Amino acid sequence: MRKIVLFIVGLFAYSSISATVLTGMITDKESGEPLIGAAVYVKGTTLGGVSDAEGRYALTLEPGCYSIVSTYVGYKDFVSDNVQVAGDTLVLDIAMQPDAQLLGSVTVRAVARKNSEVAQIQEQKKSAVVQNGVSAQEIAKTQDKDASEVIKRIPGISIIDEKFVMVRGLSQRYNNVWLNGSAVPSSEADSRAFSFDIIPSSQLDNMVIVKSPAPEYPADFTGGFVLVNTKRQPEDRAFDISVGLGVNDRTHFRSFREAESSPTHLRGGMKGTMTAYPGFAGENPRIDPVASGFNNDWRVKAVRPLPDLKLNVSYTQTWQLNGGARFGLLGAANFSNSHRTLLDMENSLYGPFDAGNDKCVPLRKAVDNQYTRENRIGGMLNLSFRPRDDRHYFEWKNIFNQTIKDRYSDRNGFNAQSDNINDMEYYHASRPTFNTQLTGRHSFDRDHADWSAGYAFAQRNLPDRRLIQRTDRTEQTMGIYRISREFTRLDEHTASVGGNYRHDFDFGAVAPSLKTGVYGEYRTRSYRTRQFQYGWQPDNALPEGFLFNPNVQGEVLTDANYGADKLYLYEEVNFLNNYNASQSMGAIYVGIDVPWKRFRFYAGVRYEYSRQTLEMNTRQWEESLQSTDYDYSDLFPSVNLTYSISDKHQLRGAYGRSTNRPEFRELSSSVFYDFDLGSSVMGNPDLRAAYIDNVDLRWEWYPSRGEQISVALFYKHFTDPIEWTYTVAGGTDLIYSFVNARGADNYGVEVDIRKSLDFIGLRNFSLSFNGAFIRSKVLFEKGTNDIDRPMQGQSPYLINTGLFYSNSEHGWNAAILYNRIGKRIIGVGNRYGTASDGTARNIPNSYEMPRNSLDLSVAKRLGKWTLKFAVRDLLAEPCLFKQMEDVVQNGKSRTIEETTRRYRPGRNFNITIGYNL
Repeated sequence: MRKIVLFIVGLFAYSSISATVLTGMITDKESGEPLIGAAVYVKGTTLGGVSDAEGRYALTLEPGCYSIVSTYVGYKDFVSDNVQVAGDTLVLDIAMQPDAQLLGSVTVRAVARKNSEVAQIQEQKKSAVVQNGVSAQEIAKTQDKDASEVIKRIPGISIIDEKFVMVRGLSQRYNNVWLNGSAVPSSEADSRAFSFDIIPSSQLDNMVIVKSPAPEYPADFTGGFVLVNTKRQPEDRAFDISVGLGVNDRTHFRSFREAESSPTHLRGGMKGTMTAYPGFAGENPRIDPVASGFNNDWRVKAVRPLPDLKLNVSYTQTWQLNGGARFGLLGAANFSNSHRTLLDMENSLYGPFDAGNDKCVPLRKAVDNQYTRENRIGGMLNLSFRPRDDRHYFEWKNIFNQTIKDRYSDRNGFNAQSDNINDMEYYHASRPTFNTQLTGRHSFDRDHADWSAGYAFAQRNLPDRRLIQRTDRTEQTMGIYRISREFTRLDEHTASVGGNYRHDFDFGAVAPSLKTGVYGEYRTRSYRTRQFQYGWQPDNALPEGFLFNPNVQGEVLTDANYGADKLYLYEEVNFLNNYNASQSMGAIYVGIDVPWKRFRFYAGVRYEYSRQTLEMNTRQWEESLQSTDYDYSDLFPSVNLTYSISDKHQLRGAYGRSTNRPEFRELSSSVFYDFDLGSSVMGNPDLRAAYIDNVDLRWEWYPSRGEQISVALFYKHFTDPIEWTYTVAGGTDLIYSFVNARGADNYGVEVDIRKSLDFIGLRNFSLSFNGAFIRSKVLFEKGTNDIDRPMQGQSPYLINTGLFYSNSEHGWNAAILYNRIGKRIIGVGNRYGTASDGTARNIPNSYEMPRNSLDLSVAKRLGKWTLKFAVRDLLAEPCLFKQMEDVVQNGKSRTIEETTRRYRPGRNFNITIGYNL
């Protein structure tokens, strides 16, 4: 840390004495909007540059007198003579006058820039489908650290667990994600989800969410199709470095607990059983933990974490080759480490309310303490090539991210049998992801084609999850109940290839376009898990009363107590928890886009064939793979209609059919114990694919090129929706799984406003507001015990709003951001028993309760330096989860609310120093 600070100070000192920075903003003189990519140079020299996504430029000059020139297509040249350069920083803002001359026929081919707010709004306006987006320029204003924070600024978007996206109140399973135009694998073992927190915001160019079906997009999306695009070909050479520090007021400079040692990595790997270890024979041998090479250090140390650290470095360069071809390079690297402490976190679970005795029935009531440390490292390398004739463009994009999480948790409370419990979990997980993609775009007079070939890899490795469970179930004295170690690894590979072709016709008054394309995807997954238990004999050589020694980590789990006749390990072999899976998917589509007067009609159909193959074992004690195929063959029609009321107002209407297919994990028989839930999670091989009919209607108003106001109505009808639910097993234990409901209806309204406040005299201020109000109802088979309720994961309302201040003349940026999400079901309860005999009991639904979140950020540009300060979650309200149940007592109905989870995440204070060379 000291070396980094000294390096930054040295850079600052060097830049201060060697040169002067001429900086400013290039804008449209009439509208005041920033001009992106405008050229600015010193007359008579080779010194120059281009404006960035915010219209800013910076030139490093020696003291003297210069003539500054700026040029931009469609604008008159700007010339400023006798610019005296002296001192540290000089500001020269440039307002360019549009050139109203009537030009002859000119053909311009260039890379379309989509990293500014104006560009994203114009893309939304011209799009044939209903979509919203967020640009790199807006990301810079909010100072969001990763894609999960960025994406929730888009209308109708909310985030679960700080990383999983929800669109229009629908859970993550109903959304699809492509990175740079290629499919990406799920980053989670137990659900279909892309973890947006692995992509740093510094690597993003823009993010777009398509909300109405179209033939060129995969049919397996309902809430939204998320297009994540990393940065593209640079315009000029640049080097940026930033260093950030963060402090959480409930974590840093306080006591923090972590494991003394690193986890064990199995010598025998994930295949086979421990019988492969030398010296142990038989079906279930006793294993000496020391002789077998296990890490046997269970001690936990107390530390005081220093501030979180975040480093970002990026470099861009463009080369003009002989003949006029251009070659571009963009490289970026990032590193971060963070700590998080959640103390006195309630973690409880309840069965049906006992109305007769007017009391709650806890299945578990406990308090958790969690200590999490997370390290991330990432890199991006993008290469681009544009030949001389500008008809072709090639890109090779690569992005790698790895997250390593260490967590220690302890739990104290009691269970459904009224036994006191004391549990401890040691958790280490690594999650590397890699995505590479080669693309090409080709344009001719009336023909346009693009293609892509991509590969993605994702892994989730839990090399040694250790669990200690103590209870007073026997002899009414707290003692060891179970000690276990689990090794889990998931590997997923995805290869994709696709091509699109468009031909533009010209029939005079009508100029339609014909689109067609193909897409293929092949995905494989391997999931392996092995579990070991500690055993002992009543007449062994262990110290007397070792089972009841409260210091299990320091005095029981020690080398002196290990051995085949003492504390030993044995493998709890269960091949039923392993599976292999693959999916082959092929698609072809055709669409017609017809603009006619004020109308635009875009219709098409997509055909998809998908085969999922799941290999699961049929016997617990040996590998006994049996394959099951799940085939889907469907046509998906779609229609999008746009009517331009005027240049600034337009109406959209859309209809499309989509699907939601089960994921590998949801179909498998694998069982995984989730410590947070305190319950097991398993799949359901009988799941069916869901089908959805989608209808959208939206009015859009564009007051200026950088402003928009829209109101949208939507309706979705589901057949066989897939939901996350839990049931009671063994009388008191819960099992979480997946089920199909018969149907569901989902409808709502969205409002999106992005408006400058100049019209009320607040110069340099702008407002962003987006909100969604949503209702849904699940449909059940007649005669069932299920009761009416909203869809699992659906929020009744979402609110995101922000007030922004941007003053380019003095280099200031500031923002106030507010977010609130309505109460939503995160776990669907169930009923057992029958209604006819009065034994039907309702297992209450689990809800995440509303919470207000307020973020503040301020940034100041000082020449080549940028200083940023931000406060995340200023209100620091507790995160609250409840089970809710309607009961009838004495002829009156009332709602019982029982808190299942409650914790305070604390406020986060961040400061970042950036330098641009």
